[in-house]
Amino acid sequence: MELSRRRLLAAGLAAAAVAGLGACASSEDRNNSRSTGEFTDDADLTAKVKSAIATDAGARTASAVNVETYRGVVQLTGFVDSDDQATRAVSAAKKVQGVRSVKNDIRLKR
Repeated sequence: MELSRRRLLAAGLAAAAVAGLGACASSEDRNNSRSTGEFTDDADLTAKVKSAIATDAGARTASAVNVETYRGVVQLTGFVDSDDQATRAVSAAKKVQGVRSVKNDIRLKR
């Protein structure tokens, strides 16, 4: 009897593992959302863009600009002191390998 319980438990754990792996599969067909790999790629690009803005446009600009990435498309938002800061941030983002396009929603402080 004990052996059959162990087999039943093992079968249940195996079924749960298979179901869990299905949750990690690409979700391309479901609600047009990103797969785990795409999410990771976007997070990596976001970090690279933030670093590039800090290096190329300056730390002050980097702290004022928010970066979001979706499937390689980078959106920049926030408020900066000058057009030059905004231009340099966009230019830095465009130079990052893997960035497909940049949407500039940076605004000037009044």
